[in-house]
Amino acid sequence: MSWVILFLAGLLEIVWAIGLKYTEGFTRFWPTLGTGLAIVLSVLLLGLAVKEIPVGTAYAVWSGIGATGTVLFGALFFSEPASIIRLACVGLIVAGIVGLKLFSPS
Repeated sequence: MSWVILFLAGLLEIVWAIGLKYTEGFTRFWPTLGTGLAIVLSVLLLGLAVKEIPVGTAYAVWSGIGATGTVLFGALFFSEPASIIRLACVGLIVAGIVGLKLFSPS
């Protein structure tokens, strides 16, 4: 169950990272409120996950999910660069996440 919680925390990290774009420097109330809520929930879920998953592993997976999702979302919806090199680097992040999951003691 801790891995499911960690995955949800990672998805919420994507939400708040993308949400930052919509806050326009924290000048828009509703996007700022939603982004703040996503930040709090993401960190709370991360905190729950580290009860059973080593903190280094959990943090790396959490930030990896967030980074991967944010890059892909940006490429798909914000016309950010999606070169072969960038996508290969995202693939390396995903490989690292899978490796950490496969070789985690919990």
